[in-house]
Amino acid sequence: MYAWLRSFLFLLPAELAHSVAFVALRCLMALPLISSLVRWWLCPRDPLLRVSALGLTFPSPLGLAAGFDKNAVGYSALSGLGFGFIEVGTVTAQPQPGNPKPRLFRLSKDRALINRMGFNNHGAAQMRGRLLGPRAAVVGVNLGKTKVVPEEQAAADYESSARELVEVSDYLVVNVSSPNTPGLRNLQSVTKLRPILLAVQNIVRNSARKPALLVKIAPDLEDADVDAVADLALELKLAGVIATNTTIARDGLSTASEQVAACGIGGLSGPVLKARALAVLKRVRLRVGEKLEVIAVGGIEDANDAWERLQAGASLIQVYTGFIYGGPLFAYRINQELARRVRELGLASLRDLRPRD
Repeated sequence: MYAWLRSFLFLLPAELAHSVAFVALRCLMALPLISSLVRWWLCPRDPLLRVSALGLTFPSPLGLAAGFDKNAVGYSALSGLGFGFIEVGTVTAQPQPGNPKPRLFRLSKDRALINRMGFNNHGAAQMRGRLLGPRAAVVGVNLGKTKVVPEEQAAADYESSARELVEVSDYLVVNVSSPNTPGLRNLQSVTKLRPILLAVQNIVRNSARKPALLVKIAPDLEDADVDAVADLALELKLAGVIATNTTIARDGLSTASEQVAACGIGGLSGPVLKARALAVLKRVRLRVGEKLEVIAVGGIEDANDAWERLQAGASLIQVYTGFIYGGPLFAYRINQELARRVRELGLASLRDLRPRD
């Protein structure tokens, strides 16, 4: 059925299709009977899927990556589809419209997306109001830099967002790896990243809630730079690293080069990212050992991909593009298969898959 619905949605411009589908989901999940039935069917309850990480308990290791619910307007509805956690944002200290449209493109032949959204969001203060109060889902918040803020004021900008959201977040992510804000990826250099992380860390330490703090890195970093960021995360005693964001590379695509070029600049996501994202995950895990958690994201399309990331050392995994192409049963199918494999192997938990070296 989703194949038919997807065919209809894919007739629409990608960003409009996203908005239509997201509004429809929120409207349906606002109906108590439908919401209860969907949650009863799709939400993970198998104890073998539970993961303890970041000082939290996740009902499943599979989460939805930042970018889908930029303004924290539908995290409750999304959690009802079987995700173990939802990461909202990217949010900035100041509201901003993002880049001019069109800014989201499908490469259907590659089951991929190109986006240059530019951190369009309503701002940290509005998000805070939407995250107040009790909630059933684990919700992380992805923090980005406001576009108009100069690089030398980046630490203060991230600090401002963290101050607004620290008491309503289950974990915080410093995102310096999106390719769609000019100069943002420059902040991945250790000398520029350190003051940002220290500023946000200071907010976390002085908060009552004390959410876990992570940093999100790009797949396009050189191996030496991946090591340097991992070492910094260890030095500052962060909770973990998210590997990886989208890529600016265009290698390995089946889509005609003319169509790819017509999409323009932006971050590429989907299966083409799989190999590099996995390599970065392994490198980070090897570097940090068991001292930090590592969240894997990039190119995860099915249970085989999820299983491979868990075996490679991921504590948790996130998806985005796979969900767009896979539909509302995507998380449920992966959860069911992961639980089946754990049970067949006689493992006590998913952590038993982690590499021992």
